[in-house]
Amino acid sequence: MQATDFIKMALENGKGWTLGLIGDMKDAPLTQPTPNGGNHPLWVLGHIVRAESDLLDGFILGRPNRFPELENCGMGNTPSTNASDYPSMDELMGKFEEIRSSTLAHLDTLSEEDLDAKSHAPEEFGPPFATVGACFAAMASHMAFHTGQVADARRAAGREPLMA
Repeated sequence: MQATDFIKMALENGKGWTLGLIGDMKDAPLTQPTPNGGNHPLWVLGHIVRAESDLLDGFILGRPNRFPELENCGMGNTPSTNASDYPSMDELMGKFEEIRSSTLAHLDTLSEEDLDAKSHAPEEFGPPFATVGACFAAMASHMAFHTGQVADARRAAGREPLMA
């Protein structure tokens, strides 16, 4: 197996798990995972979209984030419980498909050696973002991190686990 094949598998597996959980919360997208707040599914979806563009467009390709309208879903922002602060879940799902399609298309152009190329990430971000391959690895692990938050939001909404 080539590293690019492994990356594709990790990205697509993560997509299935994460979007499955988020899609199940379409009727309760602002449910926070704890009584003290937290990242609700609508914010998580916007954040994943914004972050994947940061990684692909910014750190890998050296371009601006293609979703400036999702600045409130960027790193360091506190999720709002006002639905009008976000695009709809359907619109965010469309944006996710757009960025993921671009991610996979770019990955298809890369050789194993290309994964070792230096990224455009700020140096202070360190080794987890220093190379193109590291940025792809960050995409998969980042999504997995936030999947847990959505699973907790589902439980807070009184739903049984989808995957036990």
